[in-house]
Parts: sequence; structure tokens; C-alpha cells
Amino acid sequence: MATNRKKKRIFILSGAGLLVVILVAAIVIGGKKEPVIMVQTEKVVRRTITQVVTASGDVEPKVLVKISPEVSGEIVDLPVVEGQRVDKGQVIVKIRPDTYIAQLQQSQANLQSMLGQQDLAKANYDNSSSTYKRAQELYKKNLMSDQDLESAKTQYDVNKATYESAKANVASAKALLDQTQDALSKTTIHAPMDGIVSVLNSKLGERVVGTSMMAGTEIMDVADMKSMEAQVNVDENDVVLVAVGDTSTLSVDAFPDKKIKGVVYQIASSGTTTGAGTQDQVTNFLVKIRIIQSEVDLKPAMSVTADIQTATHLNVLSVPIQSVTVRMPKASEGKGQGEASSVSDSKANAKHETVNECVFIVDKGVAKTVTVKRGIADDNYVEITSGLKGDEEVVSGNFVAISRELNDGSKVRIDNNKSMATKAIGG
Repeated sequence: MATNRKKKRIFILSGAGLLVVILVAAIVIGGKKEPVIMVQTEKVVRRTITQVVTASGDVEPKVLVKISPEVSGEIVDLPVVEGQRVDKGQVIVKIRPDTYIAQLQQSQANLQSMLGQQDLAKANYDNSSSTYKRAQELYKKNLMSDQDLESAKTQYDVNKATYESAKANVASAKALLDQTQDALSKTTIHAPMDGIVSVLNSKLGERVVGTSMMAGTEIMDVADMKSMEAQVNVDENDVVLVAVGDTSTLSVDAFPDKKIKGVVYQIASSGTTTGAGTQDQVTNFLVKIRIIQSEVDLKPAMSVTADIQTATHLNVLSVPIQSVTVRMPKASEGKGQGEASSVSDSKANAKHETVNECVFIVDKGVAKTVTVKRGIADDNYVEITSGLKGDEEVVSGNFVAISRELNDGSKVRIDNNKSMATKAIGG
């Protein structure tokens, strides 16, 4: 009996050990099985793609004149208010003229004095000229000494110089009179064009400084509200895509339901940099867009967003933007098999190593890498200029699979009915 129990125990233990060995082998074999990656796909089709550059800025009048006085003084008449329409030539500001009237009267008196001195100098000059001529005739007849002739000539020369000086003084006095008359006329300021007083900075009784002294006081702005434009700041990386004549769709914050048409007519040749020397450094270029169609009443300084259509390609092969990724060439894969990054994350690496832009197509449950070249892109799709023929099934999700997990030959399972948040699952 004891011998039978011993044999039975050995048999049970042997069977249990064999079962453990089988389970371990199954786990090892199952662990080595290649995972299947869940993906979403989309057909390669032809469509029209419009490349858009988006920028923000303000609405401004195309023609805006800042009114500053050319003379200094107190504002004694300000017959306009902000928002008022004015006509070209209309009086919009008067500066107290008393000082300039006094200067004008003084200049007139000074001119009269200079004219009198000129008349006296001319009389002396004419008299000395006659005297000198008679002296020359007498000298030829030996009726005048050398000394007397020289004295007559000297007097003639002095009176001639005095007369020339008097004429110069008269010219100077006339110029001063013209200057004071001009200054007096500038105490009254007229509207330079038809428009709207968009900004009024000064008040009646305020003293203003003329531009002849320094920058001058900015009294008001007169704007032509019939011709408006959008002034937007375009990033340095995007401005190279923008050209004069590009059409644009404008969205004004004050009218969210309205779309306004415009055309680019001017691009700044130099940029403006903010945050220089910091991580927030940005360089923008000012782009002006002429508004050609507007059903709303636009006002200066309204915020605007411009979608500038920089290029349109018709009937071109396209894939979802997220389908295009990068992979290192075969020679470089030893650095990390399967490691990759998205197009946006790989720009820095691409400067140092050659990378291939590619998409993954699905063929009989296997992902295949296809090297492609891109064209223009819109918000959702990118043009493929080479590498695809059309009607291929390209992987469009999930992002982690496209950017990191997929490699040439990876097994995949298509599930276009679910959100691709799932990564890899066992087979």
C-alpha cells in the first residue's frame, strides 16, 4: 500500500510539473507574438486644396491724416466734434492770431524802413556815379589831380556797396514779411480732405505746440471712412507665402456672423521684432489688405482676423495632414528601430540628418511605408505630389501609431468606427 501511494504522489507531481512547463511555454510563445496595432484609415482621393495663412490685426482707414498745427498758440475756435463729417477746406481749428498779427505789422514796418534806406542809398549812388564820370572827363583834360580822381572813385564805390546792401536788406525784409504772413495764415487750419474726425485729442482753450518747434501737438485725426483696410501682422515663416493680389476673407470680432472680402495690396519689406533675446521673440511683417466688399459699418481699430488664400491647386491627390510623418532612412534605423516623430516635431532633427516624409498604406493587414513629397496644405488635407497613385488606403489615425509605433511591415487592424485612442493590443 505504501508503495502504491508513493507512486501515485510521484505521478501527480510529475503531471503538475508538466502542466507548469506547458503554461510557461505558452506564455513565452504568446509574449513573442507580434502585437497588432489598431488604426484608422482613409482613401487617397483628389480634391481642391487652398493654402491659407491666418493673421490678426486691426481695421484702419486707408487714408488717415493726423492734424498738427504748424504754429504754436491757444486754440480759440474748435468747431468740430469727434465723429463729425467734414468737407475739404472746412475750418476745423483756429489758433489765437494776436502774436502773429503783431509780427506781421512789425515786418511791414521794417520793410518800409528798408525801402526808405534803399531809396536813399540809390540817390547817393546815382550822385556819386555822376560825380565820378565828371571827374574822369576833367582828369583826361588835365583839369583834376590824381588825388581828386581817386577820392571820387572811392566815394562811388562806397555808395555802390551801400546801395547793394540796401537792396539785400529789402529782399530780407520782404522774405520776413512773407514768413509772418504765412504764419498768420496757419493760425487757421482747414480740413485736408473729405472725411470723419475719427480722433479729437485737444479742447477749446488748450495751448498747442507747432511742428516748427518740435513734433507738435496732434489735435485730431481726419479719416476717409469710405476706403478701409485691414492691417495684419504675418509671421516671418508665413510672409514668404503671401503675395500682392492674394484674396482674403476677413472676420471682424464686432460682426462674428459676417465675412468680408479683401485683397492684399502691400507687404512690408522689413519686419518688427518683439521679445528680442527671449524665448518669446517674434518677428512679424505688416500686410495691408484692401477691403473690397463690406456690408457692415467698420470703424478704426476694430480687431480683425484675415485668412489669406495664398495658393489653390485643383484636382490633386491628397491625404489627411496627420497621415504624413517622417522616418529615418534604413541606414539610420540602427540608432533606434521604430523611433520617429511627427512632421512638426522633426524639424530640428531634419537639420542634422536626412529624413523621409512618408505615409503608411494598409495591404492585407500589414502596414507598408511609402515615401511621398508634399505640396500645399489646408487645415485638414495636404497635397501629395509624388509617391501615391490614388485609391490607396492610408493610415489616418491614431496619432501615436503614426508618429511612433508603425513601421514597415507592422501588423494592423482597421477600426474606422472608433476613436483611435487605443494603442497596441495583443493578437
